Amino acid sequence: MDVRQLRYFLAIVDHGSVHRAAQELYVAQPSVSQALRLLERDLGTDLFHRTGRRLVLTSAGERLIDPAREVLRGMALVRATVEAVDGLRAGRLAIVAMPAQAISPLASMVGRFRAAYPLVEVAVRAAATPAEVVAALRAGTAELGVLGTPAVGPELAGLTVHPLATQAYVLVAAVEADLPAGEPVSMDALAGRRLVVGRPGTGARRVADGVLRRSPGCRIAVEVEHREAVLPLVLARVGVAVLNESWRELARAAGAVVRDLAADEVLKVCLVHRDGRLSPAATAFLPR
Repeated sequence: MDVRQLRYFLAIVDHGSVHRAAQELYVAQPSVSQALRLLERDLGTDLFHRTGRRLVLTSAGERLIDPAREVLRGMALVRATVEAVDGLRAGRLAIVAMPAQAISPLASMVGRFRAAYPLVEVAVRAAATPAEVVAALRAGTAELGVLGTPAVGPELAGLTVHPLATQAYVLVAAVEADLPAGEPVSMDALAGRRLVVGRPGTGARRVADGVLRRSPGCRIAVEVEHREAVLPLVLARVGVAVLNESWRELARAAGAVVRDLAADEVLKVCLVHRDGRLSPAATAFLPR
């Protein structure tokens, strides 16, 4: 058994087939198949049930996933530690973040980190919900995560949590006439308006659903999974939107009208990571 075999095994798990794993790894498909056969031979058991072209994990395969990820994380930590001996002059830091928190505070945090360590590559991956951030950390596809949650609860158990900020919600519209007068705008003051909303499970969507319940005649105009499309839809006067306040400056720069919303909840923005030792780059990135 070697690290390459474990890496190929996890690629098959993560991407669902030998073919797709080979594409992601940029290697020939027979190389992945052979590595899997050798790993199964070394372990003395099948890791997948083969049903036609489909691969379904056996019980042994399921049990191997977490230890295999730990091995790869350990190898990455070894490499990062050695590379850091000369002062973080190389390496790569993977961060997973929700969209609003990627705008703020993550963008400024990355800027400060890159100014201090310009030779470390930073990769920021997207996650739509706190659960997706946590899943990426547990799977080892990112070392640090930035998320917004109404409250730090049991879903973050087993993770180290660093509070960063508290973010409120705003209303965004194309023109003044699309919003009621006064600020902050109450949740029951949007009677008859049409909303552009994101996918369920996000904070902005929860607040938008509260507006829909409390403002008579308020309806959804568009539900869009691509959160980056919300602002263009607002500017096209499709409807108004509830957004995290991290969007405020971008929305104003695009010509939108932004007003504070007297919402029932705020977001606790946190940087999170798995308990245990971090790479030198991740340690340097932590808030001071």
